[in-house]
Amino acid sequence: MAHSAWKAGPLKTVFALLLLFGPALFLIFISTRGCEHKFKVLDDYGAIKQYTLTTASGKQLTNKDFKNKIVIFTTIQPSCPDTCGVTIWHLDQLIYQQLRKNKKRLGHVKLVSIVTDGKGGQSNNIKDIQYMLKDRIEGFDESIWIIASGDAKSIYNISNNGETLLKTGKEFLGGQAFQELMLLVDKKNHLRMVLPGKTESTIRTMRDHMALLEKEYDKKAAKAAK
Repeated sequence: MAHSAWKAGPLKTVFALLLLFGPALFLIFISTRGCEHKFKVLDDYGAIKQYTLTTASGKQLTNKDFKNKIVIFTTIQPSCPDTCGVTIWHLDQLIYQQLRKNKKRLGHVKLVSIVTDGKGGQSNNIKDIQYMLKDRIEGFDESIWIIASGDAKSIYNISNNGETLLKTGKEFLGGQAFQELMLLVDKKNHLRMVLPGKTESTIRTMRDHMALLEKEYDKKAAKAAK
């Protein structure tokens, strides 16, 4: 029964995302095959609302601090790594380690995890989470993986096609769907992709879409240089 309930959550989340971001999810098929002639630009779902986040050192960050940077937003809970909205191990292995090992080339890409109390509310328990990550994550670098407190709902408050990322239900962690989602935000603070972060496959797909967004900028730069 527990296994069935676990499967229901991701399936319902994916179904909601298909309604919300259906056209963009088709890019999963395109981007994982590396066909140059089929290259497509990720859809643009508009600007993320203004936000203010606070790091463990007390530094305040707003959308302006991430200008000209690509950002992957997630949530993180004090109960991690045992009970998390997003699978920390796969996030580390598939995305963070790539950013760390390619810091010179990918220094403009940041992973920002906003601390929630597990029920969708704000939490200031940043230092304990940073200590946990430093203990478990190889080469943990606070300049790449930023842990912050703030109102995560203000960032995830996105609607499209009559659906919202702020869905609620018993099948989600703490009853809040947004805690299980990853957002890919471009250099102009625009949302370009949203995917669940509960499985290896969806985190891998987010990494592929990050690369697709990088390719978009590379093509623009090459075109401007001609």
